[in-house]
Amino acid sequence: MGEPKPSDFRLEEVAIPQPGPGEVLLRTKFLSLDPYMRGRMSDAPSYAKPVGIDEVMEGGTVSEVVASNNDKFAKGDIVLGHTGWQTHALSKGGGLRKLDANAAPVSTALGVLGMPGMTAYTGLLEIGQPKEGETVVVSAASGAVGSVVGQIARIKGARAVGIAGGSDKCRYVKDELGFDACVDHRASDFADQLKATCPKGADVYFENVGVPVFDAVLPLFNTFARIPVCGLIATIQHDRAAARPDRLPLLMRNVLTKRLTIRGFIVYDFAARHGDFLRDVAAWIKEGHQVPRRYRRGAGERACDLHGPAQGQEFRKTTCSDRGVDS
Repeated sequence: MGEPKPSDFRLEEVAIPQPGPGEVLLRTKFLSLDPYMRGRMSDAPSYAKPVGIDEVMEGGTVSEVVASNNDKFAKGDIVLGHTGWQTHALSKGGGLRKLDANAAPVSTALGVLGMPGMTAYTGLLEIGQPKEGETVVVSAASGAVGSVVGQIARIKGARAVGIAGGSDKCRYVKDELGFDACVDHRASDFADQLKATCPKGADVYFENVGVPVFDAVLPLFNTFARIPVCGLIATIQHDRAAARPDRLPLLMRNVLTKRLTIRGFIVYDFAARHGDFLRDVAAWIKEGHQVPRRYRRGAGERACDLHGPAQGQEFRKTTCSDRGVDS
């Protein structure tokens, strides 16, 4: 339980492999660090297999093809993949997608034009279904997902209210991302501020955090409000047995009397919408909407430049060495 520690990982240096028949050798340029990784460090039942002991820690990557024995990929191609925390990787090409560096910065394939962007797009539009004039509240609004949720809500004609931790993040959400308002969940009067910022209540709440933020939003739900549940980052470090069972009656009363729709989702539930996502977000960018602001390195940036050895025959990888971070 608790936060991961350096001792839960091991950094290894081994010889750079050579690609065999049908394989490509990739050099990682960008690695996405995402909240879901914490859950993959646990053996608890979940929607995906955990990272095993001595396995490379997983993660989405943008890589350069440095050698190829695969007719579909040439040296110098830039590809999106899922090769994890390592400077180099071998692949047979499955799951790799070529990126066009002229269309957008390649790092955006791990952000607004990648999994975080699609999570925001599908969760908000498929489950939240915001309508013009409604109020959309977004927790973790400065993050890679939340920042896009609020911008899409504005594009759809809704009022976007962000929740973030600290005045700097709130300024970023409002001034840089263009939300209508942002409330600091660390403020002593957070619940009162949020209520004042949502005078007409909340029609959609995009959940990324969990309690205690959810407790402040719960009284504000309008009848037939929709709650896409994307993440519960505030509780992921805690013992599940410590959850308060007395919370359920209050929640269920609100679900019943306000006819709330609460639906958890994983982005891959909507894989069939990937083409729609790329088409729509690319169009919004061309039209000059605020979505391109995610190109900038800011409070919500999640792509890390991963520099491997410039020369030599070694590459580095990070493996999970201990299961001491179970939750």
